Amino acid sequence: MRYEAYCLMDPDFYDTPSRLQEQGDDFYQAHCPVPDAWERSWLDDWVVLSPLGVELPPQGWKIHVSVALDHAQDVLTKVWDHCVSRRVAFKFLRSADRLLRANAQYADRGSSGEFITLHPADDTTLEAVLTELGALLRGRPGPYVLSDLRWGTGPLYVRYGGFVSRTCVSPDGEIVPAIADGAGRLVPDVRGPSFRVPEWVTPPRFLDPHLAARDSATVAELPYRIEGAVRLSNGGGLYTGHDTRTGRRVILKEARPYAGLSRDGTDAVTRQRREEEILRRLRGLDCVPGLLDHFVLGEHHFLVEEFIEGQTLDSLFVDQYPLVLPRAHVTHTGGYTSWALDMLDEVEQAVAAVHGRGVIIGDLHGDDMLVRPDGRVVLIDFEGAADAAERGRQRLAAPGLTAPAGRTGVDIDHFALACLRLSLFMPLTGLLELDPGKAEQLAEEAAREFPLPRGYFDEAVRVITGEDAGTTAGSASPRRLRPDHHGWLRARASMAAGILAAATPERDDRLFPGDVEQFTAPGGGLGLAHGAAGVLYALEAVGAARRPDHEEWLVRHALHPRPGTRLGLYDGLHGVAYVLDRLGHRDTAMKILDMCLGEPWQRLGLGLHGGLAGIGLNLQHFAAATGEPALGDAAFSVAGLVADRLASADRADEVLAAGLLRGWTGPALMFLRLYEYTGDPEFLDLAGTALRRDLRRCVVRDSGALEVDDGRRTLPYLGNGSAGIGLVLDDYLAHRADDRFCAAAAAMRTAAAGRFFIQPGLLTGMAGMILALSRPHPPGTAAVRDPVVAEHVRRLSRHALGYRGHLAFPGDQLLRLSTDLATGSAGVLLAVGSALHDRPVGLPFLAPTDRRSPPHGDSFPFPRGQGGGEPP
Repeated sequence: MRYEAYCLMDPDFYDTPSRLQEQGDDFYQAHCPVPDAWERSWLDDWVVLSPLGVELPPQGWKIHVSVALDHAQDVLTKVWDHCVSRRVAFKFLRSADRLLRANAQYADRGSSGEFITLHPADDTTLEAVLTELGALLRGRPGPYVLSDLRWGTGPLYVRYGGFVSRTCVSPDGEIVPAIADGAGRLVPDVRGPSFRVPEWVTPPRFLDPHLAARDSATVAELPYRIEGAVRLSNGGGLYTGHDTRTGRRVILKEARPYAGLSRDGTDAVTRQRREEEILRRLRGLDCVPGLLDHFVLGEHHFLVEEFIEGQTLDSLFVDQYPLVLPRAHVTHTGGYTSWALDMLDEVEQAVAAVHGRGVIIGDLHGDDMLVRPDGRVVLIDFEGAADAAERGRQRLAAPGLTAPAGRTGVDIDHFALACLRLSLFMPLTGLLELDPGKAEQLAEEAAREFPLPRGYFDEAVRVITGEDAGTTAGSASPRRLRPDHHGWLRARASMAAGILAAATPERDDRLFPGDVEQFTAPGGGLGLAHGAAGVLYALEAVGAARRPDHEEWLVRHALHPRPGTRLGLYDGLHGVAYVLDRLGHRDTAMKILDMCLGEPWQRLGLGLHGGLAGIGLNLQHFAAATGEPALGDAAFSVAGLVADRLASADRADEVLAAGLLRGWTGPALMFLRLYEYTGDPEFLDLAGTALRRDLRRCVVRDSGALEVDDGRRTLPYLGNGSAGIGLVLDDYLAHRADDRFCAAAAAMRTAAAGRFFIQPGLLTGMAGMILALSRPHPPGTAAVRDPVVAEHVRRLSRHALGYRGHLAFPGDQLLRLSTDLATGSAGVLLAVGSALHDRPVGLPFLAPTDRRSPPHGDSFPFPRGQGGGEPP
């Protein structure tokens, strides 16, 4: 859901909503003259007002002001006047549009509702401001700030937290905002969707009545017992429960007032009232849940509906779709086709019944369709519904299912049904928002894979494309990738040109557009996974064009990173240093490395992505490249820390996600490389122990594929699944025989041979499977030697789009294009190059090469006791 916010700025690429340029939408105070002895500054979406000469503590009790959209300007004026007269520092969201997005359905539940933040210098000022400003604003409506304690009836809320920007390393190894505990140590400044006070902080006595009032609202008096949450959003939650009077199972749908805003400013309560009205209108239909009750608790509104036994259509689809199997045959596809056609008939009948009552659904997708055990379909979400006679435009839409402009009334539902018909056989209809012309290609692919009647998709394609269909991301014609040398040369040139055409060297936050992760932490546009370093690495690795000005952009921004920029191999400055060294900028790389070593990296997590494993490998690389004994010592120091934590992991209950980037496989890779260049078998023992930890998290599917079990699903991917583990298992097996490892590696190759992957990207999609399966083969031969690799390259055409006439690929969630290494075109370029380029192509420290004869730059020349320090 969070990806939706990053689709607002640009029709082609994900971009930060903070760059959205409103026309005259800023509040007056964002640009008005600043009072004497005050200064104004800007922090992302916030306007910060600071009284000169007032020194704030680094942390304390802060006040948040919540507000409904139509009261925002008046409330801001009153708060401005109050704070200026009493010299209280404060900040506010600069525009109504930013306020809407902060309270939207996809907004963070922990911070939603915050419009203005005040920083009182002490508890005396805190009490005075709450008392005086609370009286001044009493009765003003606004969403409840879930992370805070409410003052009276609002709209003021308080929470203890940081006033200045400080960071620390969390228990799971992430760099997070920090406050000092009672002993002065920096600890995470935890903010969640419920109020909490740090254990070493005693709330001021004047907050006691408000703490008591908070604890007085309970569900004890309700005739319903809530059992658990099905899902939560900023607008409310969906819960299962029982009616204590009858024992009947029910569903309770919560709506928070003034929160969960849709793009037109409608809040969750307004949409719930609309849904209640629609459900009354549809009463009696067996394809709609029965409406049982409505009540209000603590200002939160609840609908009580009939509990429907069944699974969502989407979850059934995931369980049954046969193309995820490595060797799906006609019995799989034939049986699935019969099931899918039956489901489509049921859905169309249900939609027709709703239309028969004069209602359009407006937001129709498989996650809001329950399939009963007997196969009947029930439609369960009517927040976006409307009277069909109004012929209105779409009110709500799931990402990737937005009807084209101009579709109104029942045509909105007909468009969704056409997409559903296509997606049950080729679930890539998220691409249609970028290129409606893909519908014809996807229909051809589906007809090729499944035994469907001739012309089955013709009507669906016509409805999707329409007579006025156009594209937003490029040409509507399908683009084909060919797994041969000529096809590789064409694809390389086109992908490289598309990447370069998307570059934004005029920006400081990113050079190449990529995943939303570019914007979730300072310096996110620099690194290997999602930033400029990864794109430049891929272009150089496959022999594509190099641009000195782009390299200079990376040099300039890496030498002066934003405070809080991460340090790791894939998420931060170590990866930048590695890539710049590879590109010939060693002096700059060494300066960046020095900066990294000066930061408190010792408590980072263990993983390859942003933790010690990646840092240790990078220090090994630079020790080899420069001959600096201090870097060898540092590499061994990292290895010692990881080895200690590996040995104590069971006792300390240190649980990592499994996989190459965030699991124990990253430390295993680091230990393997140390073994290869020291000959010390202790490192090989440590690598084996780490790999076994990740194998504990893997399961064998019915197809024989071994995949990572993350608790919700099984994952075959390169970054967080079994394919990445398999790469390191292969390297381990080159040094020591192990029957269990050998069988696991073979089963992981089976997982990589699946015929369908929802995303094309390197770390969580089809491209990663190509790289994993290509690695054992000599450069340029994988597609010839392995027909699965050749087919994977061809199947990437399903995802292929255009950008300014060049080949491009969508990122995660398929809602926008991406050029980055982890999710976008750079990663696809690297993967296809691993199969077809005439020189070795691979990820850092995982180059497809004989490890007994390491290439320059990946060696580590400090054997035990000779300049590199003692290994653990």
